[in-house]
Amino acid sequence: MSNSIFAVFSAVVLIGLIYSGANLLTFTAAIGASALGFYALGGLGELGLTIFAAVYLPIAIVLNVSGLRRGVLTAPIFKAFSKALPAMSPTEKDALEAGDTWWEADLFGGKPDWAKLMNVKYTELTAEEKSYLDNETEELCKMLDDWKITFELKDLPQEVWDFMGKKKFFAMLISKEHGGLGFSPYAQSCVVAKIATRSLTASVTVMVPNSLGPGELIMHYGTQEQKDYWLPRLVDGREIPCFGLTGPEVGSDASAIPDTGVVVKTTVNGKEELGIMLNFSKRYITLAPVATVVGLAFKLKDPQGLLGDKNKVDYGITCAMVPADTPNVQIGRRHFPGAVFMNGPIIGNNVYIPLTSIIGGREMAGKGWRMLVECLSAGRGISLPALSAASGWGMYLATGAYARIRRQFKMPIGRFEGVQEATGKIGGLTYKLEASRVLTATACAECAPSVVTAMMKYHMTEMMREIILRSMDVHGGRTVILGPRNYLGQAYQAMPVAITVEGANIMTRNLIVFGQGAIRCHPWVLKEMQAAQNPNKAEGLRDFDKAFFGHLGHIVNRAMRALVLGLSGNRLAKSPVSGPMAGYAKALERRSAALAFTADVAMGVLGGELKRRERLSARLGDVLSQLYMATAVLKYFETNGRLADELPHAQWAIEDSLAEIDKALNEFNRNFPNKAVGKMLSFVAFPFGMGKSKGPSDKTNAEVAELLMTRNVFANRLLDKVFVGEGLSDPTGRILEAADKLLSIEPGYSNFLKAVSTGKVVGDGLEAQLKDAVAKNLISSDLAQGIREYEPIRFDAILTDDFSKDYLRTNGQIPDEIVEAKPVTEYKAAA
Repeated sequence: MSNSIFAVFSAVVLIGLIYSGANLLTFTAAIGASALGFYALGGLGELGLTIFAAVYLPIAIVLNVSGLRRGVLTAPIFKAFSKALPAMSPTEKDALEAGDTWWEADLFGGKPDWAKLMNVKYTELTAEEKSYLDNETEELCKMLDDWKITFELKDLPQEVWDFMGKKKFFAMLISKEHGGLGFSPYAQSCVVAKIATRSLTASVTVMVPNSLGPGELIMHYGTQEQKDYWLPRLVDGREIPCFGLTGPEVGSDASAIPDTGVVVKTTVNGKEELGIMLNFSKRYITLAPVATVVGLAFKLKDPQGLLGDKNKVDYGITCAMVPADTPNVQIGRRHFPGAVFMNGPIIGNNVYIPLTSIIGGREMAGKGWRMLVECLSAGRGISLPALSAASGWGMYLATGAYARIRRQFKMPIGRFEGVQEATGKIGGLTYKLEASRVLTATACAECAPSVVTAMMKYHMTEMMREIILRSMDVHGGRTVILGPRNYLGQAYQAMPVAITVEGANIMTRNLIVFGQGAIRCHPWVLKEMQAAQNPNKAEGLRDFDKAFFGHLGHIVNRAMRALVLGLSGNRLAKSPVSGPMAGYAKALERRSAALAFTADVAMGVLGGELKRRERLSARLGDVLSQLYMATAVLKYFETNGRLADELPHAQWAIEDSLAEIDKALNEFNRNFPNKAVGKMLSFVAFPFGMGKSKGPSDKTNAEVAELLMTRNVFANRLLDKVFVGEGLSDPTGRILEAADKLLSIEPGYSNFLKAVSTGKVVGDGLEAQLKDAVAKNLISSDLAQGIREYEPIRFDAILTDDFSKDYLRTNGQIPDEIVEAKPVTEYKAAA
């Protein structure tokens, strides 16, 4: 074997070892073996081998003898790292360590274990949960008139409040042991979403007690006495809870709570006891105007050392149960948000509560922030994604129906390419929403995935916003005019609620997703930080040594994986499936490796500065989020049987995510402060140039848009999830009825309209035209009857509302006279 051939062979072996992630001993041994091979072939003389050995052996020994390595290399690095690591407050430490990681950690790590994703079993509804959706939830939806709620009452009717309490809508997450329903996160998501397709106000009212609130905190952290007292009362509706967290100075940065509680000793009913004197001012608190008990977050102080530790004054964020009728609590006034759900301020000046009011008892004093972060998963991962998905369901069905029945220039508007650009996006984003909802709800049943839920809160509410805006574009004036017929106006008006709550979207994207995800999802960073903060220095050094060199190996391996996968055009990447999704899986694996390497280099070069460069860190968060959603789509498509109707939806969704990933990586690299490093990152991620993914093609978009106007498999699945009522009180039911009727008479109806427009059929009105068409054997009498039945339904479905001035002036307190509109059929058929 010639030296040149052996050199190539050695290079391939070494690259293969790096690519596969071989351990340090194997790699250093391979380097030594290569040198010996060159010596045996004569490519390296005795002098050369001696010089090589003099350099190689000390390095190899130091690197592979752990005790020696720790003393020579790791100790000074450990010392410098410990000094450079900024002090971490208990609040920051709790936030970092709270919750769990899940599939997103595989994606961030750059080498996803596809079997982990494909083996996930979607949570399925139990017979009891299915019955609750089909009966209690359906019955509740029938009781709701959204226009009456939002415009006339500005509240839910009392019978609705009573029904929700009686049927335990506020107790879905409370276990059966305490009388609750004990539903899975997926079941809660389905209930909230179905109600949202009927009334956002009712959905939010149900959502809040089942997400971040007293019930969940008591369930997870309460003392047995607290569970025995509060949970049965929350279950049967005797207590309506709210949670006081945000305020005038506290929004997304909940750790900045200015509200305080001071431990005091006082006499109550002739008996001395320890308690807390509270002062607080809360705003934006959902259910506060009707709440009977407040879960309150505040900063606890103990200046007198009454809790037993004379050296500890500041305990940090603490949560307590405060009855609304406690003296000096001001509650009951309302804010007026975009929707009319109950929301208002809570103020307390010198409010005294006993120490036993702390959720979890006195030993949980100061541990409220961790409690809150761990429980945020319900709101971020269940409730808000459910609202977002419900908007997608409704707009997919309603906009598709409207695009089919609404005709302009003698053709359905859904066939215009400009409209298809919008409707295709509605269809593709709805598919991505639903796939992400199902996977994330399953995750919430398995663990408390704090990073996933933050990603989904941001991206799913943003997709909801995009779907609503594009639906408004398609409907035009149909949704500008508010009234009982308008199924879009209220969603548009209330859209900022979802964008703002549980952390404003700007802050969630720029600070939380990558800021928390980079540390929690990385296989080594958190371990390095924990080792540096270990008070046992010897133990800390040992743990740091393992983490640090594991981290170095991780960087080198992911760089090689990203480069090799890019050079191979994804061919060497793995796919868990065959068929149309295989290529997408390989493309996603390659970008996962690129993210892992890019994130490591960014953290190494910028250090703590990366957190302050929010534009950069947000883009890496976008990459991780889009990887998660794209893989959710892949699994959803495969799990549902690779159905032909769903393929364009899945292709649109994944191609959209790939385009967003490439855009984010390109922008990250282009704007990286060190231009040389930025160019190196670009080469590793995209060795043949910047990311080429351009998003869904016009062809794919048109296929989705066309499917949107039919009762395809995906549409039928959505129909099983939404509420569709009957009569004038249900605008969605009206538009779907018209579309279904049209589908039953096509293509004959289109042929009839064409015959009218070309003069083959004549007549001064619809009835005359139908008779002429039947007489000329152009249509059957059955089709003519179908058209007669369809026309008034179609006309009614596209109408907008009008009101008397008195009705509008009094917010509906003066009844309105309904003037029935008649279709103009005396002149010509619809065209």
